[in-house]
Amino acid sequence: MIAWRRHRWLIYVLLAIASALFLLPVYLVVVTSLKSPAAINLPTTWSLPEVWYWQSFVDAWAAFAPKLANSFTLTLVATFLSALLGSMNGYVLAKWRFPGANVIFPLMLFGMFIPYQAILIPLFDFLRSVGLYGGLTGLILAHVVYGLPITTLIFRNYYAEIPDEMLEAGKIDGAGFFGLYGRIVFPLSLPGFVVVIIWQFTQIWNEFLFAVTLTSQSSQPITVALAQLAGGEAVRWNLPMAGAILAALPTLLVYILLGRYFVKGLLAGSVKG
Repeated sequence: MIAWRRHRWLIYVLLAIASALFLLPVYLVVVTSLKSPAAINLPTTWSLPEVWYWQSFVDAWAAFAPKLANSFTLTLVATFLSALLGSMNGYVLAKWRFPGANVIFPLMLFGMFIPYQAILIPLFDFLRSVGLYGGLTGLILAHVVYGLPITTLIFRNYYAEIPDEMLEAGKIDGAGFFGLYGRIVFPLSLPGFVVVIIWQFTQIWNEFLFAVTLTSQSSQPITVALAQLAGGEAVRWNLPMAGAILAALPTLLVYILLGRYFVKGLLAGSVKG
């Protein structure tokens, strides 16, 4: 213990160095976004801009504005639906015994390990056959279905720690399936919902492959607009860098506001006590 205290400063130094290395790409993105196109070259890559060029953010915002509403609609609706359905699934799999539950749950978890590329063509054909291809509705459906395995797993593990006696008391009072969920299970679900909302919001907001292949131009989210900023042969690197900062702000704000609850919610129910 004494030796650890004596060398604690060394641990802090190593952590500071690791943090600096981790933040180097962030520094490069910010510095490049504040340079004019003529000032961006290899010899001055790491140097601060002599004149701060804010026009990059104005241009990036003009490119993002038409897609911003699509991204917020997609992310908020898909996050809400996948969280609510995952909560219901977790409640059923944790507290309601029925034949085949031990088979259904592993099959649902298997969905987490299926890469997007493996189902892209069948998903494309399915959405087109049911008339949902090209719009936000089909993209929302894809993200909700793809998010159900992880949301179900999180809620199922969380609800497994709720005492069965609480549900039995509710049944004695006459509560049914939805009554038990609405009056007992749901009010205890805040830590689980925080984890799922942060996870799903980040994944859906940053997703690109489904966004670029399953939507028409009018329904594309912000990640597609960000990719288009870097398109062409002569890239003005200040634009995609400024766009990357703007595109990252919503998820950054979510982690700033809810990040302290993330680990607590992730570990909630993992230890019996």
